[in-house]
Amino acid sequence: MSDTRAVPVDTLLDVPLHQAADRSRALKDAGFDGVFTFEGPHDVFLPLGPAAAVGLDIMTNIAVAFPRSPVHLAHAAYDLHTASEGRFRLGLGTQIKAHIERRHGAAWSRPVARMAETLRAVRAVLDCWQTGEPLDFHGDFFDLTLMPPALRPAPNPYGVPPLFAGGVGPGMLRMVAETADGLLVHPFNSPAYLRGTLLPSVAAGLADADRARDGFAVVLDVIVAAARNEEEHVRALAGARAMVAFYGSTPAYRPVLDAEGYGDLQAELHGLVKAGRWADLPAAVDDTLLHRLVAVGTPDEVARALTARADLVGADRLGFYLPYRADSGCVSEVLDRLATRSATR
Repeated sequence: MSDTRAVPVDTLLDVPLHQAADRSRALKDAGFDGVFTFEGPHDVFLPLGPAAAVGLDIMTNIAVAFPRSPVHLAHAAYDLHTASEGRFRLGLGTQIKAHIERRHGAAWSRPVARMAETLRAVRAVLDCWQTGEPLDFHGDFFDLTLMPPALRPAPNPYGVPPLFAGGVGPGMLRMVAETADGLLVHPFNSPAYLRGTLLPSVAAGLADADRARDGFAVVLDVIVAAARNEEEHVRALAGARAMVAFYGSTPAYRPVLDAEGYGDLQAELHGLVKAGRWADLPAAVDDTLLHRLVAVGTPDEVARALTARADLVGADRLGFYLPYRADSGCVSEVLDRLATRSATR
């Protein structure tokens, strides 16, 4: 991209529903273009309604797909796309087997194939509503053939919302590039991983589908640890280190650690989790790895790191992943530095 700050910048909306409107206004005032939610301690869809009313772009990043039916996902996407006047993106993810089976009580199998079919099924439902054509979708996981007129919403005045999906491993990345409207790059990433795994996999998926890169969006999330003084520095690094350790304990995210030569750390972190030693996770992440995965430093240093990583993947949107409550002034300085760097390039 020739103008990184011209790329919209989003951040996490990480508050319960009753606080979502106030928090959204504060984030908009700080300079963010949009907000995203994730499948965490609160519902992933509901807080985006107040954010839409504030005038921000909104996105799930991610909503866990497998416990939900394609029709449930289509209804949420349709209504939020309408409420935001066409500024919603449905971002889906697989989660991992343990969470799908033991936390959501749903079925886990063939995650790449299941996610690909989920994307196609949701699109089939939305297209049925938009065009009025009968619903006639058949796959390995879903057969959808019933959509009575009384239960079919009118065509969305803002069109069909775009469907995004997340991926880390080569197989999932390739499928997303082949099937979805865009890719949600997991915040647990590094330049080495992006160059060695993500970009070749996306290129292969686009080639498989005979798609041009211009028709495929990339949303790049980056863990940010920005600070203007020692107090902010300590708080930012603690939050970032804890997030890196948490993600690093997940076997599905090992390709990122492998790219950095830290593959064995994944087994170590996973062992701590299995032993219930959650408090010991952050100490296992050294400063070298932390600085490879996280945009660390002053507002200007963070802006440079974000610019470089966004340029590397040709990001269409840039996501701040702030695993701590950052000072709004510090965040605004990072956004200002991004604007300044864009204007002088």
